[in-house]
Amino acid sequence: MQTLTKTPDSMIQRRKTLPVKVGSVIIGGGYPVVVQSMINEDTLDIAGSVSAIIRLHELGCEIVRVTVPSMAHAKALSKIKEQLSKTYQMVPLVADVHHNGMKIALEVAKHVDKVRINPGLYVFEKAKADRLEYTRSEFEEIGDKIRETLEPLVVLLRDEGKAMRIGVNHGSLAERMLFTYGDTPIGMVESALEVIRVCESLDFHNIVISMKASRVPVMIAANKLMVEKMDELGMQYPLHLGVTEAGDGEYGRIKSTAGIATLLASGIGDTIRVSLTEAPEKEIPVCYGILQALGLRKTMVEYVACPSCGRTLFNLEEVLHKVREATKHLTGLDIAVMGCIVNGPGEMADADYGYVGKQPGYISLYRGKEEIKRVPESAGVEELINLIKSDGAWVDPS
Repeated sequence: MQTLTKTPDSMIQRRKTLPVKVGSVIIGGGYPVVVQSMINEDTLDIAGSVSAIIRLHELGCEIVRVTVPSMAHAKALSKIKEQLSKTYQMVPLVADVHHNGMKIALEVAKHVDKVRINPGLYVFEKAKADRLEYTRSEFEEIGDKIRETLEPLVVLLRDEGKAMRIGVNHGSLAERMLFTYGDTPIGMVESALEVIRVCESLDFHNIVISMKASRVPVMIAANKLMVEKMDELGMQYPLHLGVTEAGDGEYGRIKSTAGIATLLASGIGDTIRVSLTEAPEKEIPVCYGILQALGLRKTMVEYVACPSCGRTLFNLEEVLHKVREATKHLTGLDIAVMGCIVNGPGEMADADYGYVGKQPGYISLYRGKEEIKRVPESAGVEELINLIKSDGAWVDPS
């Protein structure tokens, strides 16, 4: 769970952003990258929604999003919030508002910590099959309508100290943006900037921006262009990263990692969501895996292991599995499992503990760079645990 402390040192120089408070969590401002997900339950199912939110939060999901397609769903959120408070604890909640959502957004803003709007759908423009262009006056007329519709929500969020996510999706750009800028990242950026300008004119800055696409190159390009434009304009709003509709299984995880990690590695991004066509609980380990691999969060053991070769003195895959099963509940440690002395001490120099094959049938256990003892291979995992215990770094599995 996020605590309001600064991110540990990382080689990645993160882009400077404004801190945006969402309930008890802060996005941006140098705070740790926040993990989000979204429940699948119908928001009208109060008990089911509360259970789903609790499941996600207990796994480490720090902000949970729910959908509010109608006024009834919006009002149901007050009961969900009440039940969370009574039976668990308050969890930062985000409401998803789409088509012609002004009345719904104004109601839901009373009950959640952040409202997400999609600029392409919030004021829905019915497409005309015979349209050939948008005149400047037509473009500005709709812009005025968007401002009129957004203003009450922005003022409410501002006065209540709540947040907004301006969530632009490549697949749902407004028709006039498509006609004016094409189906491009430029259109996505202009769509976001239009809403940002309304917010800024009303002295509201508690804003998070997302630029999502189902194609990784588009998602990366849109976020980079958004950062360029914000830098030009002196804006420092935090970014929410995600590859929307990434699918499921291994490829869904690869797509999400390719987009999210590429941007995080360049210092862009303050909160992430991995969108899988699976149970939302499956998204959380992927998020933390991405953050841990980049050195942005330390929430589990980091395992260092060589790929195995002809020099390996034990079944590396089997031993790594045993070590992982015995220690995976720990946090903040680096543990190396190395098959031979060639790759051992040198390659695992940054690890807290090392398990190295040095001679047939025996294992050398290391604390950092120092060899502590040699033990029979059959006792290797047990003795590794004893070494961790002797340093006071062990906790029993819950």
